[in-house]
Amino acid sequence: MSSGREIHAERVYTPGMSSVVSVDEFQALEQRVLRAVEIVKQEREARAAAEAQVSALREQLAALHSEVEAAQGLAQAAENAKELALSEREAAENQASALNHEREVVRQRVERLLQQMDELL
Repeated sequence: MSSGREIHAERVYTPGMSSVVSVDEFQALEQRVLRAVEIVKQEREARAAAEAQVSALREQLAALHSEVEAAQGLAQAAENAKELALSEREAAENQASALNHEREVVRQRVERLLQQMDELL
């Protein structure tokens, strides 16, 4: 298969060559070179596609990394809120306990006062 050029000589001589190359051998060599060029072209296209895919994946990875950092920030904020709520709960329980104790003390004082009033009457 030729590319529009036909070689009419049976043997091709090139300067500096000591051997002779037949037309069939030259055409076979030309076909191998054309196939090699096509393979190189395909490999370059495949490499460009792979590089584009790597670039896209890197962008996705960066976006996911940002999302992970945001999620970690939210998780830390939730943990802080939980600790604050537990602290407030403990403070409220302590306050309720203190108020119950104070109520008991007041109740005992009122009972003593009532007893003293009963004794006076």
